[in-house]
Amino acid sequence: MDRIQAMEVFTRVVDANSFTRAADSLAMPRATVTTVIQNLEALLGVRLLHRTTRRLSLTPEGAAYYEHCIKIVAEISEVDASFQAGKRKPSGALRVHMPSALGRKLVIPALQGFHQLYPDITLDLGLSDRQVDPVEEGIDCMIRVGPLEDSSMVARRIGTLRRITCASPGYLERYGEPHGIDDLAAHLAVNFRTRHGARPWPWVFVIDGKSVEVRMNGILTVNDSDAYLTSAIEGFGLIQPPLVMAEPHLRDGSLRAVLPDCNPKPKPISLVYPHNRHLSARVRVFADWIAELFDATSALGGTDERRGSASAPDARDAHTDRSPVAA
Repeated sequence: MDRIQAMEVFTRVVDANSFTRAADSLAMPRATVTTVIQNLEALLGVRLLHRTTRRLSLTPEGAAYYEHCIKIVAEISEVDASFQAGKRKPSGALRVHMPSALGRKLVIPALQGFHQLYPDITLDLGLSDRQVDPVEEGIDCMIRVGPLEDSSMVARRIGTLRRITCASPGYLERYGEPHGIDDLAAHLAVNFRTRHGARPWPWVFVIDGKSVEVRMNGILTVNDSDAYLTSAIEGFGLIQPPLVMAEPHLRDGSLRAVLPDCNPKPKPISLVYPHNRHLSARVRVFADWIAELFDATSALGGTDERRGSASAPDARDAHTDRSPVAA
């Protein structure tokens, strides 16, 4: 029995709170994961997990063993990485999740550059605006937009999302162009929310250095970044997309910027991972690469602020508000 592998399997089952999800994240058959845990319990002579058809929970012995396991696995990974760093480049599978718009518009077009630098890393890239639990889904790291609040996450600031207020020329012909936030009461907005039933994200402007929230009326709400842009192009109302998403449409004239003196509040962009998940060499080089990519993208803005924040990569933040890129 490989004790180190058994510890890794055990910690992944606990983190995912599921044998099935742990098996998926480890690319192992579920039956193998079950057998590993059973053999580990037999070897230790204690029960580590209470199992029912609906949930898993740690026994007192399992909780104590888990705390030791995560330290041991992290130390082994750190030692391996220190010897491997000078000999070969990082390798293996890396599971990353990010908002769809950032992935499609910015990251995927640049990924060949990452592959050329690190050809032995295979990426499993998840793109969506839905809420994601990295522990349950076995994700190594995520790009999150918005303030962070969850103490179970470690964050590295990698960018600032600049946004712009805009609408289609057809919409502006019908409703007129707003010249200040007081004019917005007579306008419609395309609203955005991450899931059905959730509150649409509010519009927040920065006026004289202060945040001012404006409630917008609208006849259409969407939960997808592409749908958000398309709805505005079709004339359903004003939107506040990230500048990196809006730039092509501003250039071709299908969208037109308004309120140039009333800027939407920018949002921080962070790369986050669970605090009990060791920061592997794969995650580290991906974080460095993505930070450089974002730093070179003028539409993201906040260059000096980003560099200052990224210098402390393990500053602990919290469960994000999981703000979508479109909001």
